[in-house]
Amino acid sequence: QVQVVESGGGLVQAGGSLRLSCKVSGFAFGFYVLGWFRQAPGKEREGVGCISRSGGRTYSTDSVKGRFTISRDNAENTLYLQMNSLTPEDTAMYYCAAKFSLDDSCPGYSTGNDYNYWGQGTQVTVSA
Repeated sequence: QVQVVESGGGLVQAGGSLRLSCKVSGFAFGFYVLGWFRQAPGKEREGVGCISRSGGRTYSTDSVKGRFTISRDNAENTLYLQMNSLTPEDTAMYYCAAKFSLDDSCPGYSTGNDYNYWGQGTQVTVSA
């Protein structure tokens, strides 16, 4: 049974930090590209970034580059998103997702339509 469970969200003041986690089970974690996505109320889902199977390649969208860091621990089947210097514009529901990959690449920006497995999301709220 596939399970994708995000955690670590919450309420934080602008300028603060949060670390999101995504624990996965039920599929071969090491064979999947992983991505973080977010959706704010009234807006479409957007990609935050992705990480390759080995963790050696990452991509972050421009709006979070230099502030957010994606990492993974294949031994623990866990994906992370370290978020620093948060702003109110980062307020959204954050989702992690997985996509099977034949190679160790990170496909760059995606809205997630090509990802196979999704979690339920964790809410991040940044107050001004």
